[in-house]
Amino acid sequence: MKRNEKEQVVAQVAELMSNSTSLFFTDFTGMTVAESDELRREFQKNGVKYQVVKNTLIKKAMQTFSTDEASYKYFIGQTAIAFGVDDPVAPAKVLKKFFDKTRKPATKAFVIEKQVFDGKRLAEFASMPSKPEMIGAILGSLQSPIAGIVGSISAVMRDLVSVLDAVEKKLPAQAS
Repeated sequence: MKRNEKEQVVAQVAELMSNSTSLFFTDFTGMTVAESDELRREFQKNGVKYQVVKNTLIKKAMQTFSTDEASYKYFIGQTAIAFGVDDPVAPAKVLKKFFDKTRKPATKAFVIEKQVFDGKRLAEFASMPSKPEMIGAILGSLQSPIAGIVGSISAVMRDLVSVLDAVEKKLPAQAS
């Protein structure tokens, strides 16, 4: 790879890093082509970008991303990066599901909000709710009081109709 090609890769990876909410570094050693293709399809279905990058180029891109240099210890052997663009939890869920099925790829480390975590904590992070699940929970909690108000108003209206109906029944009885 020529120098200008390397610079382009570093620029591309740095841009993906800056646009991502999470980064997952995996070791794909021992994966078959079929497994790799299946993993890529799963990532694509979940809106995750996945790219194999040389470790030296990752380190250069990480310098522009300004994370702690302590993360460099994870860049040994074959490394691929999963970029969580929209949902920071999506790559973790895909990797955990795939790892439980095949025992590959091993997650070396992941970065959330420029903080580096060891890959052993993947299961812990993957158990968190995804962005759509969180939005649904928030909307549900916001909708709950509104539904309660609607129920209270309809109960008041129903009670008012019952009272008016009782008054109407008494009036003809009193008129006779």
